[in-house]
Amino acid sequence: MFEHNHENGKDNMNNAQNQGFNETPLDQEPVYNSYSAMRNDEPGSYQQSYYSQPQQSIPGDSKPPKKRRILPKVAAAVAGVMVVSFASIQCYRFIDGNETLSAFFASTNSGVSLTDSSKADSSSAADSSLADDGKNWMNLAASTGTLSTTEVVDKVMPSVVGVASTFSYQSSGFGGWFGAGQSQEQNVSGTGTGIIMSADGYIITNAHVIYESDYGGKASKVSVVLSSDSGYDQTEYEATIVGYDVEADLAVLKIDAKDLVPAEFGDSDKLKVGELAIAIGNPLGFELFGSVTCGIISALNREVTISENTMNLIQTDAAINSGNSGGPLINSSGQVIGINSAKLSSNYSNTTIEGLGFAIPITEAKAIINDLINFGYVTGKPQIGIGAADVSETQSRMYNIPVGVYVSEIYEGGAADQGGIKKGDVIIAVNGETIKTYEELNGIKNKFKAGDKITLTVTRGDQDLDIEIVLQEKKPTAD
Repeated sequence: MFEHNHENGKDNMNNAQNQGFNETPLDQEPVYNSYSAMRNDEPGSYQQSYYSQPQQSIPGDSKPPKKRRILPKVAAAVAGVMVVSFASIQCYRFIDGNETLSAFFASTNSGVSLTDSSKADSSSAADSSLADDGKNWMNLAASTGTLSTTEVVDKVMPSVVGVASTFSYQSSGFGGWFGAGQSQEQNVSGTGTGIIMSADGYIITNAHVIYESDYGGKASKVSVVLSSDSGYDQTEYEATIVGYDVEADLAVLKIDAKDLVPAEFGDSDKLKVGELAIAIGNPLGFELFGSVTCGIISALNREVTISENTMNLIQTDAAINSGNSGGPLINSSGQVIGINSAKLSSNYSNTTIEGLGFAIPITEAKAIINDLINFGYVTGKPQIGIGAADVSETQSRMYNIPVGVYVSEIYEGGAADQGGIKKGDVIIAVNGETIKTYEELNGIKNKFKAGDKITLTVTRGDQDLDIEIVLQEKKPTAD
């Protein structure tokens, strides 16, 4: 996580709450769990709160986190009547024949355009000029013995950097005499941490340090500040975003520099619970640049789900605070064995818990980082090629269809289209395993790779059909 400083007034962005889900097509922005801004004590600045998973009926929905509001009882009662009335009207219109089931589910769709465009898929993006197909960029070293905490810090500190991002987005004006309701460009800045992985300037960080869907997606400007221990006296460099993957929360940057001190990477598969764990980062911005916290490996292979992606993470009690995101988790040999993420740490619980932090294991990150540098995206990601909405128990009874995943859109040429899935089908099982939500469908799908075959059981009219499809690879278009 990182600190945001609002540079151009108040943020008036409001995301509409939607009920439908579109599997992220190749050219569209996926929606991820967002985090809201909280005022700092200093006027004109904002501190990002911890990420949280808002409760939602459709995974991937663009619903913002729920805010506490105190409403008069009368207003609450009126709102309740309106909800009931809306549901009744929808039911009546369906029964009366003026709105088909397909149209009803389409009306709950997220409204994201389903047509192809030149816009890059924001979940993963590439700078093709930096691609180096097939090269292994990271070697995992064997443990070289135990160092003291001071020796570990001395070894790794030169490889820790600060990452500053600027996000530009359009916000609606206030109207009236001031702005006349016209949109205005706003800038938000944030800071995080990164790890030098090569002497010529490749740097690892978290994707959420340089990408934020609430503020226009990818950062419009990224700079890297070197540690004073590196011999560069906190020199600042403009950075290029080589590639990033929001689901994996990993990104690779490149700066034009030479003779940097790369970190040594260890084998996270060899970790044991109880081992020493040291985190280095820049909590709350660069004023606390290079802060060191110390703890142990609390647990291994902790499953944390974020943005419909389940990751097996390292749990540690070393403090991982806002601004530490993208920094190293280090073993007693002075080797980086994890990439810290304040986003993942706070996502595990909606409450602040002392001594609960998570890091992405470097062994799992290695393949992703290699793909990001070599191809600009993570290869082999499967895609079904549908727009969908969950069928709730209430909708099931109302429309006499099974609980499952209603197919509201078929992407032309996609896996579902080629396999024979049709708009209006309700997916009720994958490879014989019953599903009730898109999250469950996506969870099973993500266990496979592009090119694998899966069998979807769908209800079509009064028939249940088993349809085999070949999963396609999800590729972003060029920036």
